[in-house]
Amino acid sequence: MDSELKEDIPVHEEFILCAGVETQVLKCGPWTNLLDDQSVNRPKLLIFIIPGNPGFPTFYVPFAKALYSLTNRRFPIWIISHAGHTMAPKDKNVLTTSEDTNAQEIKDIYGLSGQIEHKVAFLRTHVPKEMKLVLIGHSIGSYFCLQILKHAPELSVIRSFLLFPTIERMSESPKGRIATPFLCWFRYVLYAAGYLLFKPCPQKIKSLVIRMVLQRWNMESKFSLMNVLEPFCLANAAYLGGQEMMKVVERDNELIKEHLSKLTFYYGATDDWCPKEYYDDIKKDFPEGDIRLCEKNLPHGFIIHFYQEMVDMVADWLKDDLSKI
Repeated sequence: MDSELKEDIPVHEEFILCAGVETQVLKCGPWTNLLDDQSVNRPKLLIFIIPGNPGFPTFYVPFAKALYSLTNRRFPIWIISHAGHTMAPKDKNVLTTSEDTNAQEIKDIYGLSGQIEHKVAFLRTHVPKEMKLVLIGHSIGSYFCLQILKHAPELSVIRSFLLFPTIERMSESPKGRIATPFLCWFRYVLYAAGYLLFKPCPQKIKSLVIRMVLQRWNMESKFSLMNVLEPFCLANAAYLGGQEMMKVVERDNELIKEHLSKLTFYYGATDDWCPKEYYDDIKKDFPEGDIRLCEKNLPHGFIIHFYQEMVDMVADWLKDDLSKI
């Protein structure tokens, strides 16, 4: 997809109060409020992307635009941030709803279980009950997708794609063995280092650093990425990471069995977060499932440089489902 086509695709940014926490939502397509749109042209399906950790939606915009194009621009694609991973710029309004004003406070919202409740709260508040859903989860986002199926069975999820899914034995994985000591035992050292390094840093310097990184990655973004260098957001990402190492241990086979017909798993052949051994094990336990091993040598963090290869596959897998909508 060339750059002209990308620019032609609208992406709307909102900061909303979800379960009492500022949440960034990027909406690909012309539909920005599905609840108020009662027209006959209102789409019947929403594609909902849940990022990995850290949960910065901006990095998923090229993926969303490409998928929107390949699905013939028929359905909105929304990307949600994790709770506490983004903060609204000072000149940006934070939208509230009456439902959120009355929402019960979620305990430990920046932790693993709180993040699940945060996504469920958003879907219940901002998506019409009758609307069909396609969930796309990357890394820990895959775990959240599974848990949404468990905690919100009333949602009409017709398909869920779990890309490079970290849904079990995270601390035992090659990357997990390295990350666990830092995220679980030395977490406060990381917090202190982040605040000492980034808090006094002027905004101009932060902006320069981010521009240099984007240029190095050959990536453009019209949405702010200042949260990448915001100590509060980084601390919450580290906190969530620590909980992942401690709590994402056993694969929930009962949950997978219950929803197997609507699940597609995509494992990396050389992924140090969910190694091929995990693919072999789940394939053996669920031989009838749609469980795939990458043949393109895509990395776990495909979203920056290899999103188009992933989008081509997801769009192809979606064809039959979308043809019935």
